[in-house]
Amino acid sequence: MSSRNIPSDKINLRLILVSGKTKEFLFSPSDSVGDIAHHVFENWPEDWTEEAVAKAEILRLIYQGRFLHSNVRLDALGLPFGKTTVMHLVPRENLPEPNSQDERQKSKGGGSSCCSASCCIL
Repeated sequence: MSSRNIPSDKINLRLILVSGKTKEFLFSPSDSVGDIAHHVFENWPEDWTEEAVAKAEILRLIYQGRFLHSNVRLDALGLPFGKTTVMHLVPRENLPEPNSQDERQKSKGGGSSCCSASCCIL
């Protein structure tokens, strides 16, 4: 899907699996990460059969190196409307502990890497 075909009020997500396979989906800015996971699960691409998962709740989105919590809305991430944004889609039961990286950095005298309470560090 080229950017000229993306409606100006939508966000096009190009989701990349660990296998390297990609697929693009259109979403509204008000859609949450949980909404996206359910939509992708319900509309699982035929060429992703080998990567199929048992339930939508284990699908996680990674954006700019951080796992996104299911309640985060796309508009809260400041994604551009009418454009394509790339995210990774991975199956994972639980999110990593948000403070694991922070504690290591603090002990080294560094600051926190987490941009907000809506993400976790890889």
